[in-house]
Amino acid sequence: MSKLEDARKIINEVDQAMAELFAKRMEAVETVAAYKKERGLPVLDAAREEEVLRRNAEYIQKEELKSYYVNFLKSNMAISRRYQHRLLEGMRVAYSGVPGAFADIAARKIFPDGNALPYKDFKEAYEAVVSGECDCAVLPIENSYAGDVTQVMDLAFFGNLAINGIYDMEIVQNLVGLEGASVHDVREVYSHPQGLGQCADYIREHGFIAHEASNTAVAAKKVAEEGNCAIAAIASVETADLYGLKVLDKNINASSINTTRFAVFSRYPNSNPLKDNYFVMNFTVKNEAGGLGKAISAIGDCGFNLRALKSRPSKDLIWEYYFFAEGEGNINSPAGEKMLAELQKHCSNLKVVGSFEKEQKLDR
Repeated sequence: MSKLEDARKIINEVDQAMAELFAKRMEAVETVAAYKKERGLPVLDAAREEEVLRRNAEYIQKEELKSYYVNFLKSNMAISRRYQHRLLEGMRVAYSGVPGAFADIAARKIFPDGNALPYKDFKEAYEAVVSGECDCAVLPIENSYAGDVTQVMDLAFFGNLAINGIYDMEIVQNLVGLEGASVHDVREVYSHPQGLGQCADYIREHGFIAHEASNTAVAAKKVAEEGNCAIAAIASVETADLYGLKVLDKNINASSINTTRFAVFSRYPNSNPLKDNYFVMNFTVKNEAGGLGKAISAIGDCGFNLRALKSRPSKDLIWEYYFFAEGEGNINSPAGEKMLAELQKHCSNLKVVGSFEKEQKLDR
């Protein structure tokens, strides 16, 4: 047998082994996809992929082959992602509002292969996950202009769902109207109260009459149905496209920094003892002198950074409050266990709502 034949025989044997390993790898991918669906996690985990590329490249001793092997791995990962996308096509993602609302846009950006399903309010979207009607819910927890979304904070405290990720989405408001209309034609504008507030200076400068709508998408839909060039809505570009409207003026926010933070709620918590560096928890302190101060000190003394601490009425007893806390550090580590043990000494109720690697930003 010639050297060429020997080489081809080796290639055939390796190809057969690789085919078997590929099938085994894709079975593992199915398990990964099911895990992500249960916990409301997106398909792409860029940090994980970079780590795998860096580690696996070290298995190749010949330097001239490393770049080829890395490209081979990237191709495998892309195929795995495509397979996960296919498996997650039936994922049901609840949000509050109507199609075209900012929550709808966020849900589709986080889960591009899922089915985003609208619900009339935050509680219904949350309960859809509790009942199993949906796999996860994408709900706003804070806006940089309007502040906290207290109804969602209450759901996190009183409910049992876990937060498995927080995503920041820039909110860009635009004046949208009928095809053929211009800014000069507009006399009245419709939008959600927050949208009107964010664009109050613009509305005043143009002398528009402002009308509140339950949602920016509802406002856009009204403009489309009215068919009147004198009526416009304040909404996103995506909402304008959905209802066949034209952007009459772009980025009319008073503040150029307008971001909403969306949390993904799921029935199953997702925790990584090695990687998680962000946590959300709720607690109530015991009715004793310095109770809150002792609880806050316990967090810092164990090496954790408390990024946010917000109080809300507990609704059980008058003038009693619970605290919604966000912090940096791995709460699943030994230091985290120590912190939770210390907090138990000063808290009447304590619940870790979720932990994850980092807060992420959605592209617009």
